[in-house]
Amino acid sequence: MAEAAFWGFVGASSLIIGAEVAFAFRLTRFLVGLIMAFGVGALISAVSFELIVPAMETAGGAEVAIWLMIGSVVFFVGDRLIARIGGAGRKGADQAGNEDGDEGGSGLGIVLGTVLDGIPESAVLGMSLVGGAGVSIALLGGIWVSNFPESLGSTVNLVKAGMAKSKIRLMWLAIAVASAVSAAVGFWVVSNVSGATGAAVEAFAAGALLTMIADEMAPEAFSRSAVYAGLATTAGFVLALFLTTLE
Repeated sequence: MAEAAFWGFVGASSLIIGAEVAFAFRLTRFLVGLIMAFGVGALISAVSFELIVPAMETAGGAEVAIWLMIGSVVFFVGDRLIARIGGAGRKGADQAGNEDGDEGGSGLGIVLGTVLDGIPESAVLGMSLVGGAGVSIALLGGIWVSNFPESLGSTVNLVKAGMAKSKIRLMWLAIAVASAVSAAVGFWVVSNVSGATGAAVEAFAAGALLTMIADEMAPEAFSRSAVYAGLATTAGFVLALFLTTLE
């Protein structure tokens, strides 16, 4: 569990790094979009080969499909609830000084929205360590990259809203710690359930991640980097696939 917690923190560490980058630099909208698109490809690859394939090996296709849809619906409903209380703009400020998100989104909404994205991802990362296997570099990389632009946009919004940098740093640190705990819990859950149940958990998490990618990351990446998003997405997928072959 300690190893799972460690890697969960590493995956969420980009939240902290992204905030520091936002404090120090003004990254262009285009560059942030390319980073997001790369993360989309890496996560799709990781979901496919680190979650769906193992789930299919221990459970029937129908069961995996059902749990995929359940995970998708749960994420969708939770995300809509978060958006209604002010979290809709948590990814939406670009670093060039333009605003394409809701700057007025509440700090609480931003925090809850980020937790909604990050906690399931970290739990999935913890699950991937079950059975004595080492950390999935592809999944870890995809999670790290997906968190980075979210932190960039959210930090800009929070600074514009008047929140002190010290409080922003503490917020991201707290979420990173929560992600570490989530990874440990994910490891514990899958370690103590049957193979079939573990497959259901993996499929559920895959459904949630795929919905997050399609609803949030992919549209945002395309809006920022346009036609180049496809190339960056494929590059992320290929790199994650290559890393999977090394595991």
